[in-house]
Order: sequence, then structure tokens, then C-alpha cells
Amino acid sequence: MIDALRPAAAGTWTVLALQYASRTALRSNLFHQRDERSTESQTVAYYVWLALSKNRTVLIDAGISPATAEPMDGLDYHGSPIDLLGELGLTPNDIDTCILTHLHYDHTGVVAELPTARYVVQRTELEYWTGPWAARITREQWLHSGADTEHIESADRGTRLDLVDGDLDLFPGLSVHAVGGHTAGMQVVRVNTERGPVVLASDASHFYENFEDDSPFAILHALPDMYGAFDRIRELAAGTGIVVPGHDPLVRRRFPAVTDAPGAHAVIIG
Repeated sequence: MIDALRPAAAGTWTVLALQYASRTALRSNLFHQRDERSTESQTVAYYVWLALSKNRTVLIDAGISPATAEPMDGLDYHGSPIDLLGELGLTPNDIDTCILTHLHYDHTGVVAELPTARYVVQRTELEYWTGPWAARITREQWLHSGADTEHIESADRGTRLDLVDGDLDLFPGLSVHAVGGHTAGMQVVRVNTERGPVVLASDASHFYENFEDDSPFAILHALPDMYGAFDRIRELAAGTGIVVPGHDPLVRRRFPAVTDAPGAHAVIIG
């Protein structure tokens, strides 16, 4: 199945979103600015993304591990990202690169299960979570204490961990771009597809509403940088490109499902 999704042209990719969980939260916990809708509930979807070229298989983010998901009240866990990859016919050994947009617990959960992948992380992000400031955070402590650096730090820096400083073209047609805002070293991914550029915003914009309405998410590292991230996302999309937010359930409605996958948790972005 997966080979049928790979584009033939060099420098062109197919991008899929794989939803592994969902939950419901109050908008007051999701948006920095309070308004008349703050007491309403909103669905939060959890994704990893898969980028396929003719000869590369890149996973963007690594979700929540089953062990972390099990005690979380209110989380509807569809399955480990590893299970969802299996529905597409992929094994952990097939992932040659894992780009981590940031190091929160819901984006790093299965990194230890990718035995051969090259990890790509912004240096600023890793240094923040392994430095003195992260340990002193008290607000949203449940979230920040879940940042996972153990397996990333233990990776062989010569062959399995690439620390990036800013923007970088990783492969023809696929690049990473530092934006900050949500975390100190937040990065987004730009991918060239047959439909044009796709910008995987991840948590630089949790929902379409964030970047479309200039409305920041509630949990952030630096508010000015989050506004700047919205501008950078729009710039990378080049006007006609597709922006994919990190936690919006509308992603599953706006793009066609990979119908051959048994669980139908995957949609094709471009």
C-alpha cells in the first residue's frame, strides 16, 4: 500500500496525517485570549505526520506512548503511532528520519521505538529542556514535566541526532524552520507535494483558528514569537499552500482518508 502513495518525481513528497488520539477541553484552556466562547468545549485531536518520497520515509513527531496514555483521564487513545504506521504496512525500522517539532510529551512518546531513525531537533529546544529553566517551571507542571529528552540525549550524536540551528533543507523538497513561540525551539516542516507546498505547523498553530484569527494557544513560551510563528507559517505556505495545524479535528474532515488502512486513521494531505 505504502509504495502506491510514493510520488515518482524527485523532490516531491506525499504527506499523511495519522490521528492517534482525541479529547475534549474547555476553550479557556486552549486559547490565550478569553472571550464569550471560553466556557465552550472543543475537541482536541492528536496527530503524527508521515512524509513519503520516492526513497525516504520521514515521521514528523512521535505521539504519546501507550504507557503515558493509559492513566490520562478523558483521552480517547486510538492506538500507538507505531500501530497506526503498521496499518499502512510500515514497521519502526522503515522510518529513516524522525523530525521532532518540539519535545512535549505528546510529540515524543515513541522515539525509543525507532531503532534506526535519525532524529532532527532544534538545538535551542533540547538545550532548554536539559537546562536549568525547565526544572523551575510551575505553571502547567504536568505538561512540562512530560518533555522527553532521555532517548534523544542518548542517541549517537554522530549518526542519529542532528541538532539544527534555525532553518535547514533536510532533503530535496523537505525543510525545517525554527519559529519558537509555543516552546523555546519550536520548528515547523515545509514539504513540496504535487498539490504545492504543505506546511506542517504542529503546535506553532494548534488549530486553524490560531493562525487564521491571530489567536494564540494558551500554553506558550513567548507570546511575541507565537505571533511571529503565524507570520512565518503564512510565508512558508506562499499564499497557495496548505497549512496543517497540530491538533485540529477538522484535518480529518478536510482531507481524504487512506481507505485501504484498516483503522482509517490516516488522511492524505498532499
